[in-house]
Amino acid sequence: MPPVQHSFQPRTGSADRPVLAIDQGTSSTKALVICPERGVIGTGSAPAPPRYGSGGLVEIDPAVLLGSVLDAGRAALADAAEPVAAVGLANQGETVLAWDPATGAPLTDAIVWQDRRAESLCTELAPHEQRLRQLTGLPLDPYFAAPKMAWIRRRLTREGAVTTSDSWLIHRLTGAFVTDAATAGRTQLLDLDRAEWSPEALEIFGLSDEPLPGVVDTAGAVGTTTAFGGEIPLTGVIVDQQAALLAQSVTEPGSAKCTYGTGAFLLAQTGDRPRRGTTGLVSCVAWRLGGHTSYCLDGQVYTAASAVGWLTDLGVISGAAELDTVGSSVPDSGGVTFVPALAGLAAPWWRGDLRGSISGLGLDTGAGHLVRALCEGIAAQVVELADAVATDLGEPLRSLRVDGGLTRSALLMQTQADLLQRPVEVSALPDATALGVGALARLGLDPELTAGQVVPEWQPSAVYEPRIGPAEAADRLGVFRAAVATLLDRTPPPAPATTEH
Repeated sequence: MPPVQHSFQPRTGSADRPVLAIDQGTSSTKALVICPERGVIGTGSAPAPPRYGSGGLVEIDPAVLLGSVLDAGRAALADAAEPVAAVGLANQGETVLAWDPATGAPLTDAIVWQDRRAESLCTELAPHEQRLRQLTGLPLDPYFAAPKMAWIRRRLTREGAVTTSDSWLIHRLTGAFVTDAATAGRTQLLDLDRAEWSPEALEIFGLSDEPLPGVVDTAGAVGTTTAFGGEIPLTGVIVDQQAALLAQSVTEPGSAKCTYGTGAFLLAQTGDRPRRGTTGLVSCVAWRLGGHTSYCLDGQVYTAASAVGWLTDLGVISGAAELDTVGSSVPDSGGVTFVPALAGLAAPWWRGDLRGSISGLGLDTGAGHLVRALCEGIAAQVVELADAVATDLGEPLRSLRVDGGLTRSALLMQTQADLLQRPVEVSALPDATALGVGALARLGLDPELTAGQVVPEWQPSAVYEPRIGPAEAADRLGVFRAAVATLLDRTPPPAPATTEH
């Protein structure tokens, strides 16, 4: 049985004590023990790799997810050798599973956000796309949670509850049945303006009769857990990219960050009201504090580090650490263009059915050319997202703050600055997602604190300035856009599907 949920009132002075911040990600879970005065005093990690299969399958055993959370959290606590006042938990956002609310037992594997098996269901529901976008801020795509949830109900089980993975993890830790407003905003079931479940969206997906978790603020007492020793309150919950947005102090409209992880995710603040643009970006909840909702625009590149992993599996490089050494062995891409749509194209195209392409190969093409072409392909997609943000906000971005494992590649970061024609500021603090949810955990302990008081002052470890002019950047982007156009032309959108029974 899951632990019983307990009410919690913060103790005086508890916000000055360390907190445990856990980032449950796509391929691993990272945990930090963060002291407000001394910074990070303990770290831990645990693998949680998904498995890939035919037909767009990407799954993971829920026991692996939970085990990685427990192992990473306990390792961080052992490293710190100090008690903590609270726990914060960040999650993958769009990963879903069915489970038994009475026992907490999973009823299916977790369907990971990259999974594409709900494609035909989205095609079937295409007549509702514009209404869903107006209601929820999200385009109809298998990337989001609701199509996966409906697919589970049609194909796997009608039993139990079907939710995003955070609700299951929170239930196993505390006994509570909740999700936070930012994660709920990734389902395509949340009324964006009201930040409440939308009966109309639920009906469209055939989920009207589902037991739904309560939607809570991203900071505040959810319950307590004994999973990490003693009885510790869970006071911060949020989706991963919004946690990184907060950690990088992107709290004012017009500023943006990009996280380079399994995919690359660019988010820009829009303030206290959602901005429904025309460029294909997602409008969603950034966070909700004290009942007040902040919003952001969101764009995605489905494959970043996962594309590097693909090159690694082919033996082109031995890993991400070789991007710079191999890529620097040649002066340019040698005419090679790589559209790394290995899991389809997300914003602003929303063509998850597309496959990647490599063109311009010759007998003189080497590993360095492929590496440079991949870096250009990732960076060019991020430029498309930044341009879309500028269009929707009516002003260009002044700079781009970045974090994530791939920011260690000077080649990728310089390529990004060159193509973006803006400075790229690399976070000096690794694990921005965990830092963001740690800040929320502190806010949940002490509601008198403000976001500015719990987020570290922004101090980039490096700033990459453009080394090429606008004309050369435009030429290189033009080549990439032409390659994308070729993909779009030769791959028509899927035809509408017949209704499944």
